[in-house]
Amino acid sequence: ASAAPCSLVSGLAPGPITCSPMSAKTGVLLLQLGTADSPSVSDVRRYLREFLSDPRVLDMAAPLRALLLNAVILPFRPRRSAAAYRKIWTEDGSPLIIHTAALAGAVQALLGEGHSVVFGMRYGNPSIESALKRLSGASRIVVLPMFPQYASASGGSAVEKTLGLVAGMVHIPEAMVLGPFYDDPGFLAASAAVARPLLDEFRPDHILFSYHGLPEKQIRQGDPSGEWCLASAQCCAEIGDSNRFCYRAQCHATTTGLAAVLGLEPGSFSTSFQSRLAGQKWIEPYTDKVLPVLFDSGVRRLAVFTPSFAADCLETIEEIGIRGRAQWTSLGGEEMLLIPCVNAEPDWAETVAEMVRGLS
Repeated sequence: ASAAPCSLVSGLAPGPITCSPMSAKTGVLLLQLGTADSPSVSDVRRYLREFLSDPRVLDMAAPLRALLLNAVILPFRPRRSAAAYRKIWTEDGSPLIIHTAALAGAVQALLGEGHSVVFGMRYGNPSIESALKRLSGASRIVVLPMFPQYASASGGSAVEKTLGLVAGMVHIPEAMVLGPFYDDPGFLAASAAVARPLLDEFRPDHILFSYHGLPEKQIRQGDPSGEWCLASAQCCAEIGDSNRFCYRAQCHATTTGLAAVLGLEPGSFSTSFQSRLAGQKWIEPYTDKVLPVLFDSGVRRLAVFTPSFAADCLETIEEIGIRGRAQWTSLGGEEMLLIPCVNAEPDWAETVAEMVRGLS
């Protein structure tokens, strides 16, 4: 497995976190990116402002980021995003919150009284700060970013925020951080266990592995030499010393691992990237551009994995399950199957518990 811990050595925080001690010796913090508090335009705007103000997300000069956010994005996008959120919102709230809370509860049951398992959102609620307050008094905190592949804009930002807050505690506990688990056997097995019965029933012509995209600029930051990153079509085909921190290479490694576990034949699957923003070149191929190509090649029954997400959310349910399916149908496709994420499936909960036991 690729998961690897690292220790907290320093950090800055806006102020000390103090609250009554907890009885558990080891705190466990599951990190997710976040969600709006509700599908209202005002709540979505508040969430987007926090999210897109992060320099790890929009990595440009602060004045330019502020101009883009306030003059281009916030006047228009919140209404569109709110409409998308309304399509997936449930009586119990955001799917991301529901699945993450269920996972935290399942992991808590597996680990028992010696641990206290909570979750926090990098943006929105429950915040990382509120989650850490619930772990105040723990002698050790295990931090698990729920991002299979590492990206500065997701896992990097969430970990930076968490460690800064931990460093501001009056009594700083030992902190261990789980690394990316893109090729972890437990993650791959749990994902395959979710998919296998659905694929057996659906019998797709092709399987598409669709990952969240990133600007090429952010990918190239992992290659200071400028010599190998995106220099060839095969630069991410295998993980090596030069690209072991590369998000795109880790995505391709996840595809390779899942294809092996599921016993997929070469040519029966492919990889693409979704969720891009206009204005920059993002890593290719783009999911919405791949769909017409697959249809033209004769594919009619398409199954889609979204394995850059450990829990179903706006980008999986709405972007792929609703908009992606509508695009596929408009092309003439017979049917599209969205494979659910691992969410709080028992095999995944056990895998997460084992990750914690390995670090505790």
